[in-house]
Amino acid sequence: MHIAYLTPEYPHKNISHSAGIGTSIKNLASALIDLGHQVTLFIYGQDKDDAFIDAGIQIYKIKQLSYLWGGFYFYRKHIERFLHKRCATIDLLEAPDWTGITAFCNYKIPLVIRLHGSDTYFCHLENRPQKKKNFLFEKRALNSAQAITSVSSYTAKVTQELFHLSTSILTIPNLIELEHFQNNSDAVPEYNILNFGSVIRKKGVIALAKAFEQLACFNTKINLVYLGKDVADITTGKMTSELIKEQLSERHMDRVSFIDQVPYSMVQEYINKALVVCLPSYAEAFPMTWLEAMALEKPLITSNIGWAKELMVHQSTGLMVHPDNTSEFVQALDKMITDRAFAMQCGKQARKHLESHFSKAQVVKKNIEFYKACINV
Repeated sequence: MHIAYLTPEYPHKNISHSAGIGTSIKNLASALIDLGHQVTLFIYGQDKDDAFIDAGIQIYKIKQLSYLWGGFYFYRKHIERFLHKRCATIDLLEAPDWTGITAFCNYKIPLVIRLHGSDTYFCHLENRPQKKKNFLFEKRALNSAQAITSVSSYTAKVTQELFHLSTSILTIPNLIELEHFQNNSDAVPEYNILNFGSVIRKKGVIALAKAFEQLACFNTKINLVYLGKDVADITTGKMTSELIKEQLSERHMDRVSFIDQVPYSMVQEYINKALVVCLPSYAEAFPMTWLEAMALEKPLITSNIGWAKELMVHQSTGLMVHPDNTSEFVQALDKMITDRAFAMQCGKQARKHLESHFSKAQVVKKNIEFYKACINV
């Protein structure tokens, strides 16, 4: 098969942005290449048009264009024309649900959409208003897709309800290549709590700071590290790091540090060096950050909302708390820091859980079966 992916992000030095969607596509694309399939990526919203091959994957960058009016429509049609010129040998195109990038387009090959979490979905989880046009674009894109798959059953269920979809949605979790993640058991961890990924309200980073402020009152040595891009808060307009600092007293301020984005290849080093990883998100679909921490056998604390129970097992693969329950949050942090036998056991169980339920072979097989079914309709 020859599978193409339309995406706004991808982890590569020549690409301007990457996050969880990009990482999940890279993992799946690499696995398909290893099995003898062809993969092409079309990455939109870029600084220029470009084409290159990376690890056997054909990559096209599509320049972001500006229009006096109607850019939401004309840029989508530009992407459509760009793909039509290059899709002669492509069997299937996959796109994400985010902002309905395939709305108004009519592709000549089967189009499937993978639910990583639409704008509608995240606005619903965060209980914040949404631009009406985003809802309409996403709904139109979903209704025009030949098939839909989702990275979690929770995301599928909520998406069906929000858009009133009658289409059945197959759940296929994100893939992680476990062979590329090895715990450095010889390294002495630094005495810190690590949060990695975008520094944004929906990731529970402010709630984490609030819990840390209480923890720091009786644990005088532990530090907190945020690793990732600082994002302007959609509610206040302030940078999220400023909102985090507002939760801290002056005496604890120097125990919290912010590290800007680092190359994806370096993220594992920071995870391996952490004593505890804490990812208390309010809104996710099936987070790659959780998979990566689990693969590296790190003591992990996450939220307990919706999708979380499809990945985590409380008291086994780590601890799960609601970010707003500060007292339980503090207790969970303290337990992972002080009960090292329990923490290390959680890390080992997390890795085993991934090997048993989310192995590369299992996830790739489900994707190939899904793609073949869509192509052969």
